[in-house]
Amino acid sequence: MQQQQQQRRMFTATLLAFIFVLVALGTTEAGKKEKPEKKVKKSDCGEWQWSVCVPTSGDCGLGTREGTRTGAECKQTMKTQRCKIPCNWKKQFGAECKYQFQAWGECDLNTALKTRTGNLKRALHNADCQKIVTISKPCGKLTKPKPQEPKKKKKEGKKQEKMLD
Repeated sequence: MQQQQQQRRMFTATLLAFIFVLVALGTTEAGKKEKPEKKVKKSDCGEWQWSVCVPTSGDCGLGTREGTRTGAECKQTMKTQRCKIPCNWKKQFGAECKYQFQAWGECDLNTALKTRTGNLKRALHNADCQKIVTISKPCGKLTKPKPQEPKKKKKEGKKQEKMLD
């Protein structure tokens, strides 16, 4: 008999704990305000198309670029963005393209130029850059070296002149 009473108490305690847990969960969910789901705005706007960076002064440094996009219901179809053109980049191939150059080649005696090639290292703001570029420059003076007298001989000659005077 005692065993049955113990089992009933245990069953009642478990049932009450279960009911307590259910009530606790119900109140926390009821306390939450249902937030309306944020509507995802599907825009008919196109991607931004950016112009090249135009420096404020000179041919490098801080500047601006203009962006445009298309779309019937776009709030903004044009905007201006700040940009920077590094001053140590070769402007000859586009101010937004950086190349890794090889060593200068041998001098071509027919053209009196030496050349080297550069591979594209980095392009700013999705700039349209050539993958490989070639540059050339004049070879410089092609003269035969003159044989020079050793300095000691020159100094010795001067000493002898002084002694004769």
